[in-house]
Amino acid sequence: MGSFTLRHIGAVGGDREALLRAVGYDSLDALSAAAVPAGILQRAALDLPPALDEAAAAAELAAFAAANNPRRAMIGLGYHGTITPAVIRRNVLENPAWYTAYTPYQPEISQGRLEALLNFQTMVSDLTGLPTAGASLLDEGTAVAEAMALARRVTRKGSVFLVDAQVLPQTLAVVRTRALATGVDVVVVDGDLVEALQTHEAFAIVVQVPGVDGGLRTPDELRALAATAHDNNATVIAAADLLALTLLTAPGEWGADVAVGSTQRFGVPLFYGGPHAAYIAVRDGMERQLPGRLVGLSVDADGTPALRLALQTREQHIRRDRATSNICTAQVLLAVVASMYAVYHGPQGLRAIADGVHDKARRLAAALEGHGELTSGSFFDTLTVRVPGRATDVVDAAAAGGVQLRLVDDDTVGVSVGEDATETDLAAVAEAFGAAPPTDAGAGDLAGHVREVDYLTHPVFNSRHSETEMLRYLRGLADRDFALDRGMIPLGSCTMKLNPTTSMEAISLPGFANLHPFAPAADAQGYLAMITRLCDALAEITGYDRVSVQPNAGSQGEFAGLMAIRSYHLANGDEQRTVCLIPASAHGTNAASAVMAGMKVVVVKTADDGSVDLADLRAKIAANADTLAAIMVTYPSTHGVYEDTITDLCALVHDAGGQVYVDGANLNALLGLARPGRFGADVSHLNLHKTFAIPHGGGGPGVGPVAVREHLAPYLPSHPLLAEAGPATSYGPVSAAPFGSAGVLPISYAFIAMLGADGLRESGQAAVLAANYVARRLAEHYPILYTGANGLVAHECIVDLRPLTKATGVTVDDVAKRLIDYGFHAPTMSFPVSGTLMIEPTESESKAELDRFCDAMIAIRAEADAVASGEWPADDNPLHNAPHTPARVLADEWAHPYPRSLAARPGGQRLGSLGTGATDKYWPASARIDGVFGDRNLVCSCPPVESYAD
Repeated sequence: MGSFTLRHIGAVGGDREALLRAVGYDSLDALSAAAVPAGILQRAALDLPPALDEAAAAAELAAFAAANNPRRAMIGLGYHGTITPAVIRRNVLENPAWYTAYTPYQPEISQGRLEALLNFQTMVSDLTGLPTAGASLLDEGTAVAEAMALARRVTRKGSVFLVDAQVLPQTLAVVRTRALATGVDVVVVDGDLVEALQTHEAFAIVVQVPGVDGGLRTPDELRALAATAHDNNATVIAAADLLALTLLTAPGEWGADVAVGSTQRFGVPLFYGGPHAAYIAVRDGMERQLPGRLVGLSVDADGTPALRLALQTREQHIRRDRATSNICTAQVLLAVVASMYAVYHGPQGLRAIADGVHDKARRLAAALEGHGELTSGSFFDTLTVRVPGRATDVVDAAAAGGVQLRLVDDDTVGVSVGEDATETDLAAVAEAFGAAPPTDAGAGDLAGHVREVDYLTHPVFNSRHSETEMLRYLRGLADRDFALDRGMIPLGSCTMKLNPTTSMEAISLPGFANLHPFAPAADAQGYLAMITRLCDALAEITGYDRVSVQPNAGSQGEFAGLMAIRSYHLANGDEQRTVCLIPASAHGTNAASAVMAGMKVVVVKTADDGSVDLADLRAKIAANADTLAAIMVTYPSTHGVYEDTITDLCALVHDAGGQVYVDGANLNALLGLARPGRFGADVSHLNLHKTFAIPHGGGGPGVGPVAVREHLAPYLPSHPLLAEAGPATSYGPVSAAPFGSAGVLPISYAFIAMLGADGLRESGQAAVLAANYVARRLAEHYPILYTGANGLVAHECIVDLRPLTKATGVTVDDVAKRLIDYGFHAPTMSFPVSGTLMIEPTESESKAELDRFCDAMIAIRAEADAVASGEWPADDNPLHNAPHTPARVLADEWAHPYPRSLAARPGGQRLGSLGTGATDKYWPASARIDGVFGDRNLVCSCPPVESYAD
């Protein structure tokens, strides 16, 4: 075992032997042979380079970073130089308390990140002038596409979507990709937008503020545009620069219905294109149509204000064949960074940054007079300068001076000023045009926009401007949360494993963090080499032929894979093939992605043993023989079983002319053990934020590469601004940046490099061993719902609580909340079967932690039995009242029939660091939260401080 493998896998040596004895096998290989169907078991070693130790991996990543040349990025196009305050970089972006957290589905132990996201929503709402903002989307391009879909749902009129010719080119390309599958006619308007609205029966129009050339329309022009749109029953979408909105009229004030954009320049590094948090905000009446997550205010069982994901059932139980959007998509960690940037600087600080950017742009504009022609005299930060026949020379001269500019065409250069631009940079740009350095003189204006500082008035944005206060605020929020740095998060299908520090450290290296996604390829050689090697490794591990890392979330990977299948059928003249078969047990995201890709969902039944019902599959194939496009399956199954019929399933679909999509959510159980691309699948998306150790970050960042067999390779995503990103035969991009969230790819690269072929296999085997150990220990106390060959599960097991609920009245919610008292995040609740818990311990957990979890579940069973026996009333017991907050336990009066000690430290937890092996007590920040109250009383921005006092 390599040195990193020993660090990564939790149970080794004698502990591993004990786990193996408990499940009845003498080796990992023997367990694998018993669990994995022989027809798909991979016996030969993966063809990967030898494993690196941690020091060697760090050195290799540093070499890749050094091979990039970020220069000063002044290219623009929606990506801008920014300065990440060190207190935020170190205490959020690089802090496992923030980056190892899971999506806040258990709000009682997520109050810190929920508050940070509420701050994000408030920030966006205030700056856009629209009352309700979501908790983040993936990037600006996909946010505009989501806004297009939202507008069509709301307006229900026609199929024409008008796009301002000033929209960012990558946004237009992403919108065209989405429109391909949904029958939307995208019409680009390079002229009078008001006239276009009167000419076309459009359901919506999107306008870029400022435009791609930096130019600004006047507030009166924007108001006239909005008025005409509304007269014609069209929704108005503003794609707006959030920093510019500190100076410009808010979209909500001039009549926009929806505002979208990126928050990257709020302290989030360029990261060669991502991960970055996009935003979306809407007018009154649209809030329940919002895609993505929405944090709302509710109350807990004690009547105390508490936060939760509002309208949460949309998120966890997508409506399958009636789905309108794949909404399991967010960039929480980056949204937290952006929100804290606003908290740290406050409204006056943000205004000062924006004023500084605008002033530098005006001074540069004045310096360039006589050395080029500006296309607009009104701008915020971007100048587009005509220099007939000289554009390439200017860009090259600027690069020699350490600055990257945008080559628009042979005659035109784009210059965007970021927060990080220095006087030296401005002088280098001026010199490249043949001009003298800027002076105090300025030229240009804001086209009549005037905005006073009346935004971000909540105290949170006006009280944390010293580093001391900011540090304490971040620490206080983190202490309210439960993340992987505190204990096991045994979520089924979510694979919360160790995120290696050696991998994580590299993302902050300047060569990775500060590179613009549209930098010349010559300046991105380190990234391009690393991405190529990562794609090759992922192809080898999965058995596919080609991989694209452009999809910046699992949801985007699903969509990209289905679009490849759609394109393949169209290329073969089979345009009628639009039916996608999806097992009833599948992730809800599968159906949502199929609908987004223009497919019709047909559900296949689940057999009694949890596998796909092959008889029903044959019937559904026969009923859709000429229209079958694909089947989407998860392997191992969502029920945590290696189904031995997977090769039969693939053959049946292929024989009928369809393609097989294997969801990669459970790939952790296949590492080195089986390869989907070799046992019959045509395409998969991979969750790098699960299997390959990119952290969840509270619900993002994610990366969802799409892997395909050779016949689908011509239909991988491409990008209009970088030919190297994908094939010319592609349908287009699915994300705004050519390589999606490239900034976190070093994490997975290092993870694979440090494990090597043997370590990856051992990692997968250890995950299966841990799951079977948990299943064996709990089987004496709870039914294990599904097992495969030899009574084994794969990487996860489903504990059936329905008999317990029937016998005792104790619900799955009661068990989940009581686990908090024991110091655990709950497993996945009621999916894929209502009334169950799906448990995935991963390979990272030690035997001691596995035992601690099993002991807690066994103790909870005993507590439920005490309720059933009448020892405790059904409405006053440790389970019903869980979780127990300090306020409850420390109250002067204690009227409950069980002792405080059982409430506060079940399982003998210690309340502090009192000795070796002690487990410090985690205290939940709130009692059980009332979800119905929060949905009925939707409050999704920072409430007045008085409400907390009341």
